[in-house]
Amino acid sequence: MEETRYSVSLPGLELKNPFMPSSGAFIYGLDHLQDFDLNEMGALVLKTTTVEARRGNPKPWVIGTDSGIMNSVGLANPGMASVANEVLPELATALPDLPVMISVAGETVLEYQTLAKVFDRIDYIKALELNLSCPNVDKGGMEFGVDPETAAEVVAAVREVTDKPLYAKLSPNVTDIKPIAKAVADAGADGLVLINTVVGMSLDLATRQPRLYRGTGGMSGAAIHPIAVRMIWEAASVVDIPIIGVGGVDSIDAALELMLAGASAVQIGTKTAEDKQFIPKLIAALPAALDKYGFDTVRDVTGAVAKFPLPVTTWEATH
Repeated sequence: MEETRYSVSLPGLELKNPFMPSSGAFIYGLDHLQDFDLNEMGALVLKTTTVEARRGNPKPWVIGTDSGIMNSVGLANPGMASVANEVLPELATALPDLPVMISVAGETVLEYQTLAKVFDRIDYIKALELNLSCPNVDKGGMEFGVDPETAAEVVAAVREVTDKPLYAKLSPNVTDIKPIAKAVADAGADGLVLINTVVGMSLDLATRQPRLYRGTGGMSGAAIHPIAVRMIWEAASVVDIPIIGVGGVDSIDAALELMLAGASAVQIGTKTAEDKQFIPKLIAALPAALDKYGFDTVRDVTGAVAKFPLPVTTWEATH
């Protein structure tokens, strides 16, 4: 792909711009074909798929809070065979030129390998996002991603069965992201995705019960954005592989802030549910934002955060 001011080249993903939906935001894309021309995006990330179909957790799946939204979908999806044999052929016909990455999750290491083998054979899929961070299931997901050894075990096992680029989606629900980021990079991950939702809880005062079936759920929205910025910055300090940032992006400035911290591209979730035109609006806002902040290309934003602690100001020195 010819480099332009807005393009980003990632393993397996040649992006015309750095913006894409987060896994689950556009499900499998087919329900969003009428929202706008999806080819405007840098890439399409598909909903997390498991070996067998999953009904997900009892509803409600999504609730609003004063700080954002919480979800407890539980990886509901039609299963690997249906996605491979029915969904992807239809999607390839509708969007033949858009780079596509699929998210996968297993309850065991073998299930991750099984998924990778199936999608390895489908040329339309350009990369795999390994969901090591879903907080809303009993087995798999975050169970693998909160420990460096288990996270690396999954990545290494999947690396054995596919040559497709692997992006490890890591959890913010850990004390220190750095050893986990380094472990999956050393195990063969081609990139990271940071962050998934933050575990939270919301209670109903009238019923004295949790508002979600499992009690806890995944918090998303603008409230988690500073957490994403911090964790991307921390991960970028210990790995040389690219990072796709996600977490609370509600403006072009918020997207560029994730990139400033170290992300090469950006996923958007919650805001796309509020505004179906949000990603096209981000794309349209990018040129003026680059001009405003003095960047020649969007690639120049990545990791451009100034060294700190910054020098103490005169005011700080006297107070």
